[in-house]
Amino acid sequence: MWGGRFAAGPSAIMREINASIPFDKALWRQDIQASKAHARMLGKAGIVSEADSQTILNGLDRIAAEYESDGVPEDWDLEDIHMTVEARLTEMIGPVAGRLHTARSRNDQVATDFKLWVRDALDRASAGLLALQRALVTRADEHAAAIMPGFTHLQTAQPVTLGHHLMAYYEMARRDVARFSAARERLDECPLGSAALAGTGFAIDRDATAGELGFAAPTRNSLDAVSDRDFAMDYLMAASQCAIHLSRLAEEMIIWASQPYGFVRMPDTLSTGSSIMPQKKNPDAAELVRGHTGRIIGCTTALMVTMKGLPLAYSKDMQDDKPPAFEAAGLLELCLAAMTGMIEGCTFNTERMRAAAELGYATATDLADWLVREADIPFREAHHITGAAVKMAEAKGVALDALSLDDLRGIDERIDERIFAALSVDASAASRNSYGGTAPDQVRARVAEAASQLGIAL
Repeated sequence: MWGGRFAAGPSAIMREINASIPFDKALWRQDIQASKAHARMLGKAGIVSEADSQTILNGLDRIAAEYESDGVPEDWDLEDIHMTVEARLTEMIGPVAGRLHTARSRNDQVATDFKLWVRDALDRASAGLLALQRALVTRADEHAAAIMPGFTHLQTAQPVTLGHHLMAYYEMARRDVARFSAARERLDECPLGSAALAGTGFAIDRDATAGELGFAAPTRNSLDAVSDRDFAMDYLMAASQCAIHLSRLAEEMIIWASQPYGFVRMPDTLSTGSSIMPQKKNPDAAELVRGHTGRIIGCTTALMVTMKGLPLAYSKDMQDDKPPAFEAAGLLELCLAAMTGMIEGCTFNTERMRAAAELGYATATDLADWLVREADIPFREAHHITGAAVKMAEAKGVALDALSLDDLRGIDERIDERIFAALSVDASAASRNSYGGTAPDQVRARVAEAASQLGIAL
């Protein structure tokens, strides 16, 4: 390729550091798709003959069939997927293949190919999130009224419902979908036709190629078009946020599956055993989701650091844009599938959850609120009275609602028998009936809204 400029070929070191075919061969479908759009446009614009355009298109179809069947060959002397396709096209159709590169550069070619690939990755992530959302909503509907302890600092705080807890992750996933959607919208401009950096003197039709490739419009600045990798960073940042949410859910499942909690039994299909301890059932899939999140965040950081100091327009550093995106996408899609399967297949021990809520003095706030509301006691004083009641219950080894009226009146004589209607975990959860609260009626309303948005019947 460089024979007209250099007297000697590249050294072995240069050959190895320069070749990207081992990883960018993943772009072969996008490269052929974009090349076909370009060839068709060249023919219609009269820049190459219609006959040559059709010959090129036929050759590209034959290459696609070969790669689909046999995979992409790795010839490091050809450097990348773009030259690999062009070389094979030349073998097939002869010198006419050389007309394909008219009015384009590898700079706008790779930007277009990579955008097409990232667009597909965004769609796959959104589809994976849709499956997870459906699983969360289905299980939340099933457990809309199941009582469990709500936690702050991993300490029992107030009773909530399992359905409410699961719907919290639905909300995270909903925001993730919005981030991927916004990234896709910003990506929706086609770089093809920007050439090396300054555009081209040929009378090309950029609207035609943009439209054929499914973009809303061509890019408006050729310098930016060939050097922009915002679309890849947008994807990676959305992927990182999504992975963080998956990791938080995975961590809760790990904790809940431990014997001291016993809130959930993981599906056998997403668990492993121990090589030495036959009683073990390890939540390895959840742990790997948690671990893979660090790698996805690392991929995001890697590309951001690569891009941070690059002047306009293209620099070879940008060859390193694809490995982190490819790695993160593979990991994210696997994590989404794993967490969806986990939510669909796990068994929740709602009796154990309820018992934990009852023994954790989760209704202490309800006692304080009752004192404020019914006995007209300032909240800080009510807080102190409630603390004394919790201390007594701990000493007796019972739940708050198991204390007798005499016990409670011994702490403060303003307490009467009405307090017991507020101290059960069911009453506590039902009383949190504000919009977005944990009351079963509120949970069912949010589940119904989500099911409607997702197009599922419950």
